[in-house]
Amino acid sequence: VDGRFRLGNILGSGSYAVVYRAQNFLNDDVVAIKLEPLTSRPSSVECEYKILKRLGNGVGIPCVIWFGRESTYHALALELLGPSLHDIFKARNRKFSLHTVVNIGDQLLSRLEYIHSYGYIHGDIKPQNILVGLGESTQTLFVVDFGIAKMYWNAATETHIPFRRGQPLTGTPAFASINNHLGLEPGCRDDLKSFSYMLIYFLLGSLPWLTSNHEKLSTSDILECKVDTTIADLCDGVPPEFANLLVYSQSLSFSEDPDYDYLCSLLRGLHTTEIGLLDFIQPNDPVIHSPTSNIHSVAEVVLLCLPKPTPVHKSTRV
Repeated sequence: VDGRFRLGNILGSGSYAVVYRAQNFLNDDVVAIKLEPLTSRPSSVECEYKILKRLGNGVGIPCVIWFGRESTYHALALELLGPSLHDIFKARNRKFSLHTVVNIGDQLLSRLEYIHSYGYIHGDIKPQNILVGLGESTQTLFVVDFGIAKMYWNAATETHIPFRRGQPLTGTPAFASINNHLGLEPGCRDDLKSFSYMLIYFLLGSLPWLTSNHEKLSTSDILECKVDTTIADLCDGVPPEFANLLVYSQSLSFSEDPDYDYLCSLLRGLHTTEIGLLDFIQPNDPVIHSPTSNIHSVAEVVLLCLPKPTPVHKSTRV
């Protein structure tokens, strides 16, 4: 590829592209290369390239090495990253400690705030799209796969995209917001809803609408289960701060800026050990729940959260 990259084994594949491990035989650097047929319209790989270039080299944003055409493919070369949280979670017997989940959340809120500040929503926040770095970046989480990311804010005109109904479901049903299922135009609040579902999934090991691999629910069944599951029921057995995350994301209007400082404060109040470290290297680390006196108050927290706390900054977007 590009006269310098030799393709190796497949690292992963999605609905629109295949990702390969590749080596630059000019300098021995190892990279990841995403290939998508030129026949794909619109090109998700080209879209991802443009978004990543705009996002620059932000913390936890994959570095673009090269983009171009190779034979009958769009090709995007990116820095090679480590395993996804999905893979690590499976290897850890589907258990993350509260400490790790809090630090995952803390990092990802920073990533989402950064992505949103450039006028984009990711649209597919899920464990498979969060990767750890390599080398000195093993404690850094990277958000990947911007193939269906979307601009929601036009900086030139300072306008938010209009609210629309009848939109197709984008992203992964298991972690999509109810609004996304219902065909409502996605916004920042929907990224936050997916983010909240994911953290709860890491604490509980599953979600009510996820079943075994042998019995996968349809998209409509997943929606029905989400609608029927109250926040109090979903968050039973986890610290009430996670119910707060869901209530807050649901309370946001379509064009409202999230108060990331408030969300971070919820999680940082739960830190149990040294801030910032992901304890993936401790395979027997148990999931730590809040004391029973805190757990049983989830329903009270849901009620107390409405209306939501006054944000530190008000959105100027309409």
